[in-house]
Amino acid sequence: MRVIAWLVEGTWPSCVDAVRSHAPETAEVVLLHVSGPEVPGLAHGAFAGLLGRGHPEKDPGDRMEALGGSSAAGLLDAAAQRLGRPCAREERAGRVEREVVAAAEGADLLVLARDGDRSRLGPKSLGPAARFAVDHAPCPVLLVWPEPAPGLGTIPPPPPHRP
Repeated sequence: MRVIAWLVEGTWPSCVDAVRSHAPETAEVVLLHVSGPEVPGLAHGAFAGLLGRGHPEKDPGDRMEALGGSSAAGLLDAAAQRLGRPCAREERAGRVEREVVAAAEGADLLVLARDGDRSRLGPKSLGPAARFAVDHAPCPVLLVWPEPAPGLGTIPPPPPHRP
């Protein structure tokens, strides 16, 4: 059995705990972190637009990419320690939702956490990237709450009946 745990800052402990609880000890576990292009891309664009293209060595986007990589490595190290058993670590960069789906190809389970409005039950508890992964994953998905789930009273009311 191959299990992919998609780890995101802020919610990764719940994914690791779900793997510990639901994946057999014999499972091949892959801890996955995906860095999106948004922040370094914005820095590259701002530098080029505001300061010109004359000094590419001063482009802050390069530094932001390096910081993102070291942050991802630290997160994966902490997750592996929390998991407490052998695992692989995978870092990807690109469109987050598409990289997660691609990483899940050939897997038996994808574990991810809700990343939207977690104050109530319902579809808005999933952000766009998580929704895409749930909708397009080529394997079963285990979707976890990063904290205790809200009560059933938080489900939005049904739409009004129209005759």
